[in-house]
Amino acid sequence: MSQTGEHTDNHKTAEGLIPSSRWGEDVLIDEKLIRDNLLDVRQSIAPYKPRIIAVTKYYGLHAIVTGYKAGLRDFGESRVLEAVQKIQELPEEVKRNSTFHFIGHLQTNKAEKAVEYFEYIHSVDSLKLAREISKSACRLNKRVKILLQVNNSGEEQKFGYSKQQLKEDFSEILKLDAVNVCGLMNMAPIDASENELEMLFADVREFRDELEKEFNILLPELSMGMTNDYLFAVHQGATMIRLGRKLFT
Repeated sequence: MSQTGEHTDNHKTAEGLIPSSRWGEDVLIDEKLIRDNLLDVRQSIAPYKPRIIAVTKYYGLHAIVTGYKAGLRDFGESRVLEAVQKIQELPEEVKRNSTFHFIGHLQTNKAEKAVEYFEYIHSVDSLKLAREISKSACRLNKRVKILLQVNNSGEEQKFGYSKQQLKEDFSEILKLDAVNVCGLMNMAPIDASENELEMLFADVREFRDELEKEFNILLPELSMGMTNDYLFAVHQGATMIRLGRKLFT
């Protein structure tokens, strides 16, 4: 069964579908389109002010640079090697003033590259991965911000901790030297109803609150919501939303 992060889906552009094997292709996107879409998103989520992460995993340098010019400062990628190549080739101003988020499934053998190039890793789904991220960060003499991915819908095709397993591992993750546990991340089922979305996002928020109380720690970030469901996520406390199509099409 294909799991989220294996990239078997396609992305629609004006020229048709870009297969996953061609992710990162430099599709030309109008700056005004992104600016208008960004304004629409901000108006739709007012008075909430979550961090808007532009998911650029389907696009190349042009989309990131144009998005930057349109006012975006947070960019999300899900494949390490392709992302590193894009980041390396970006203009210095864009690299210096942007924050890069890794939002896809991360393999332990790519942890060091992810730590080197990303400020946030949203998709930590095991103690083994958290340990490898910490080891890599120690070697690079830096501290990396991580979010723990929660699969509270029970979907077998998605990565992520069960709540029970996360709670069992949590104290060990907190002991790691070079990671800063900032919060939780969640991906809702694509076919979830409105009521299900509300319940799933609320459940993640409540679980975050439970962890804060039990472990006496602050977990300020909730990375929840994508193009199809970000409004429900924001209403349930999302502090980060991950938007691709909503911004770029």
